Order: sequence, then C-alpha cells, then structure tokens
Amino acid sequence: MRLSKYFLPTLRENPADAEVVSHKLMMRAGMIRKVAAGIYDYLPMGLIVIRKVENIIRKYMNEAGAIEVLMPAVVPAELWKESGRWNVYGKELLRFKDRHDRDFCMGPTHEEVVTDIVRNEVKSYKDLPINLYQIQTKFRDEVRPRFGLMRGREFIMKDAYSFDTTDEGAEKSYRDMRDAYCKIFKACGLKYKVVEADSGAIGGNFSHEFMVTAETGEDFVISCDSCDYAANIEKAPVIDVWQEEDEPLKSVERVETKNMKTVTDVANYLGVPEKKVVKTMILRAGNDDIIAVMIRGDHELNMAKIKNFLNVPYVEFATPEEILKSTNGPLGYSGPIGINVKIFADNALKGMKNYVVGGNEKDIHLLNVNHGRDFSIVAFSDFINAKPGNTCPKCGGKYVITKGIEVGHIFKLGTKYSKSMKAIYLDKDGKQQYIVMGCYGIGVGRTAAAAIEQNHDEKGIIWPIQMAPFEVAILPLNDDNEDVVNLAETLYIKLQKKGVEVILDDRKERAGVKFNDAELVGYPIRVNIGKKTLENGEVEIIIRKTGEKISCKKDDALSKILEIREKLYNED
Repeated sequence: MRLSKYFLPTLRENPADAEVVSHKLMMRAGMIRKVAAGIYDYLPMGLIVIRKVENIIRKYMNEAGAIEVLMPAVVPAELWKESGRWNVYGKELLRFKDRHDRDFCMGPTHEEVVTDIVRNEVKSYKDLPINLYQIQTKFRDEVRPRFGLMRGREFIMKDAYSFDTTDEGAEKSYRDMRDAYCKIFKACGLKYKVVEADSGAIGGNFSHEFMVTAETGEDFVISCDSCDYAANIEKAPVIDVWQEEDEPLKSVERVETKNMKTVTDVANYLGVPEKKVVKTMILRAGNDDIIAVMIRGDHELNMAKIKNFLNVPYVEFATPEEILKSTNGPLGYSGPIGINVKIFADNALKGMKNYVVGGNEKDIHLLNVNHGRDFSIVAFSDFINAKPGNTCPKCGGKYVITKGIEVGHIFKLGTKYSKSMKAIYLDKDGKQQYIVMGCYGIGVGRTAAAAIEQNHDEKGIIWPIQMAPFEVAILPLNDDNEDVVNLAETLYIKLQKKGVEVILDDRKERAGVKFNDAELVGYPIRVNIGKKTLENGEVEIIIRKTGEKISCKKDDALSKILEIREKLYNED
C-alpha cells in the first residue's frame, strides 16, 4: 500500500471529548471517527486492526470446534419475552416498533436467537454437543457512552453459545472455550488475567472475565499475593473475619449535623472513625420491593452481591420519593430506626456497637445505635467491595488490586434459557431433557483498544505486531533523490512478494511529518531510507516497541527486516 493513495487523516491534537489513551490515539491516528455518542466509523487503518482481531478469534474458535453463523441484529420481542428478559434487561436494550406496531430490539447479545435456532433444529442427543458463534455488530444503549471503543453503544462482538446434554459436557465446553480464549489473547500479544466474575444480565451460575492489565483500565481486578486466585471487584468475596467490639452499650443520642453531606464530614464533626458511621442504603430490588442495606462508612456497596443474595433480576437505588415514603426522611439521612422495610446488613456490622446512623430527618444523625436493641436485621451477608488487605478465600493470603480492561467474558448458563424457551432433546431412553448451555463473548473493538492502553508512549501507539495495521513502514526521506526513491520502491516490492504487510510513505512531506505519523500509528518496524545513510550504502531500521535503531547495508535490509519481523512474532 502506498500512503499517497491511502486514506489516513491523522490529527496533531487530542480531541476534546477523548478521555482515555486508546480513544485519543485511535482518533489521532485516523483509525476511528465519532458519528454520535458511542457510535463510530472505522476508517481504513482501524478496520484492518479490527479484521486482524476477528481473524485471530476465528482461528482459535474454529480449532476449538465452534462453528460460525450469523444472526440478525434486529430481534423480535417475542423471543426476549419467552426468556423473561424483555422487562428486566433495562434501558440498555434499544426497543422499537416496526410499521405494523410490532416490538423489536437491537440485539445486545443473542442467547434468545441462538436458543431458538437450536430448539427448532436439534431433536436428539445424537445432535449434541454443538457450539455456534458469530462476529457481529451489537447495540447497548449505555447511559454514559465514553472511552471510544472501550464503552460504546454500537460495538463488534464475538459471541458463542455451547449446547450440551449434561452438566459434565457443559463443563468440558466451558474449559475448551477458556483454553481457546487464552490462546486468542496470547496470539494478540496481550498480557491478561483470567478472573472470577459476576454473571450480570446474562444470567447463569458461573463466569470468568478475561482482563487485559493496564494502569489506565476502567475495571479493578482483585488477586491474591500468595496464590493464583483472581476475581473482579463485583465477585471477590470479603471473608467474614470481623471481631465483636468490646464495649458496653450506650443510650441513643440525637445530634444535629447541619450541612454534613458525606461520611467524612459526619465522622470529623462527631470525632469518630469513618467505620463507626454506618450508611443505610434504600434500594429497589426484584419486583419493586424496597429494602435497606447497611454497610460501614469506610466500605463500598456491592450491588451484584445483593442481587445474587436476594436472587432477584435487578437491584438499583430507590428514588428520593421512594426513600421519603419508606423512611419519612429525605435522601442522605436514611437510618434503620423506625423504617417500614426489611433491613439487611454487611457482615462487618455483626460485632459493631454504638455506631452512628442517619436520623431519617434532615440534618439529624443518631449516636450509639445498636442492632438487636434498637432495630432488627433480617440477615447478614457479604455486601461490600473487596479491598487490598482482605483475606483470600483460597489460601488465606492477602488481596492486592490492579487495574484492567475486560475484553472477554465466559458464562456457564446451565438451563436458564433452555427451560424458559423449551429447548429440549430426547436422551438415549427417549425421554425429554433440557439442553445445558454456555455462552462466551469477546469485545473485538475493546480488544484493539485494550492493546493500545497496554502498549503506547508519548509519541503514539506501539502495536503488538499481530494486531498492527501494517507490519513494516518504509519511509523515503528525500523524495527528490533518485537513489532513495528507487531503493524504497525496490524494498517495498520485495517485501510484498515475501508476504509482508508493508506500507510505503511516498507522500511529498518532510521527514519529520513522516516520522511523527509512523510513531503515532505504531508500525512495529520502520525503515528510514535517506540520502545521508545511502552515501554509506546503509539504511536505518527502527523497532517501535524498543526504540532500537539498527543500521545495516542496503543489500542486507530485506533479510534483516524479515529476521526482526519473525523475532517480534515469536516474542509476543
């Protein structure tokens, strides 16, 4: 490819709305352009990267025995109503009507559609197991799309679905997909962790996320300092090791806390540790039931744990109107005494005594409150986010926390969808059985963006060679010099014949412009051909990943480039 004939609209400055590195660099490197919030054009360089990720995915999915299909992006509501997700998925599901007033949605995921395929075509145990996958555009109406391809509304996803006759078979399919994912992300040249995760809106009873480690990541990964345990912050358990406090119970006191907006404000004003200020969260759970959950002031609420504990389809914060109705007090001052809802509490409160709570009245808190005496708790459980220093459930070591970017998620679904949608097969005895399912997703654009978050510097992108739009860039630095131009052309043609993905920057531009663009786009190997070096019969080869500069004789340039290329593939 000749850059003079290519479409590469690079930018010198960061776009004003770009927050993370990958968003900034993909925009500046002419790979994507914003159409609307969370919706992007893929320009030529960006599309090449996307296609490379897709091809890596296809290779290892096919090797694992999965079979590619393509399902529609537009899905009739009837299928989602069968599974029970139409009314619980939330506003992320883009719903609309056709000209006949029939309900449809843009598929954010395709469990219903693929289950419909299998239930109509699979009749016998002899037809199973089977694993179907697609690479397709999805849409989720994110409330706050941001970070470019990291959290868009429209995105490209690989989603696969396994169908087995038994739990044991489903376990094998799950392991096969886990192994395939490890191969995929290794082949993409990425450093990653496999972590236990919550199943969220997909459902099922078990899942793992694949997290690319990056300091700029939006997710937190909890891992152990002594063993291989790892989980995302939604899933990581906080072991119940809390001790009972050794102090006599005191009488409740009512105190004015005017203009105290935060736990820190209240703690400082009252002269108590933040952990002694207990937050009472009013939530809507399941079928619009209003509940209260109490946690220590220095802890963070974990909604996924509450949802799983209550076994409800969703949990969300109550509205100010619902809080007022339930507590007779305003938002920000809720407490457990005198309210008419079920109260749940985190394990850390079990042994606490004489703590501070909201008074269900503006600018009022209550001191020396004690559960059992002053109010009743329905149940205790783990309702908080894990923190560094918490105890590992596997070996007793201590948690450490790192940042990461979720690029893949695999789920063991069981019979969640096959039961609701009546996907059955006849076993060896002619009896009807529910098919056991799993599902497996990879964010294609997120994988590309994560590679940039993990591989960049102040000059631009440093692509792993497996994902780079072009492996080699040739830069003739003096376009008015015949020897320079001829050598660049000759090397360009020879590399093409060797099957190398090469781009020739034959634009009538200054050397500095070519250098800047090459480093911004992130070609793994750059070949500088200039008048001065040619006087000595040499060219300069630069390895983007290390910055290493190699001078070699022009006659050896081809073999040296091929050698470096092979080394980069083997390293990553």
